[in-house]
Amino acid sequence: IENSMTLPVKRLMKEAAELRDPTEHYHAQPLEDNLFEWHFSVRGPTDSDFDGGVYHGRIVLPPEYPMKPPSIILLTPNGRFEVGKKICLSISGHHPETWQPSWSIRTALIAIIGFMPTKGEGAIGSLDYNPEERRGLAKKSQDFCCETCGCSLRSALLGPSPTNPSPDDQEDQELAQQINFKAEARQASESTGAESGPSTDPRGETSTLWGQEEEEAHAEQAEAAPAASEDEPCPTAPSSRSLSPRQRRAQQHQREPPSRPTFPAFPHTASPHPPQDASHTGSVVLIMVLALLLAALIFRRIYLTNEYKFDYEL
Repeated sequence: IENSMTLPVKRLMKEAAELRDPTEHYHAQPLEDNLFEWHFSVRGPTDSDFDGGVYHGRIVLPPEYPMKPPSIILLTPNGRFEVGKKICLSISGHHPETWQPSWSIRTALIAIIGFMPTKGEGAIGSLDYNPEERRGLAKKSQDFCCETCGCSLRSALLGPSPTNPSPDDQEDQELAQQINFKAEARQASESTGAESGPSTDPRGETSTLWGQEEEEAHAEQAEAAPAASEDEPCPTAPSSRSLSPRQRRAQQHQREPPSRPTFPAFPHTASPHPPQDASHTGSVVLIMVLALLLAALIFRRIYLTNEYKFDYEL
């Protein structure tokens, strides 16, 4: 048991040392009283609806880390991920089968930044706010202050600079390109063939291959995955929780239920009673016949007894 706990502790201590100093893109550190819960801050990707925003969240690591994936929870409203709910990534606890021990907390942070401009498509913990609302939330995000770790997003990260990424960042970007967004929806059954070309992303190296990998993941799920479970949302009709309040109001005005004529019920239109079960009727008839035979035998017995008694007296 001691050896099994030593590996996660050593790994987390090493990652904490590597991530001690904030960068312009991300920063993460464990809580003072819990090495298995980290708080992180990430900058929104440039040239997107999240440009200028800084977002805070939690990473909860299992005792088996790095053999099992962490859970990722956003705490800052952003319009892409739900607040206070575990988001669904192939690097998160929703999909331990796709987790690789070579991935790290740094890789998870880069993946979160890279997936922010992508579509939610009904995935667990995803939102699809419109660009105007996302830009508004990006401006308000730097006013956020975490009550747990005391982090203020105005000073959480270094200021943006045009410097080239470090070798460590480039290595993690290559790992992040292998991460596929896992949507708990029936989008795997949709065809992603010749109609959809390779997706493009203005974020540069961190997302060059993500569009192609998403299509490959959807194709694999369409072949191997069983039918979607009951709690999976329909991709053609996104749930109301993934829409902003303004989008919900617009959707209510656009969708007016058609009026259906009501017709009175007439007696002659009532459906006839279902026929009685033939086997049940046959059993009743058989019981009645047996009862009559039994009564006839009893009557005959009494008659013969009385006749014999009368002959004896004579």
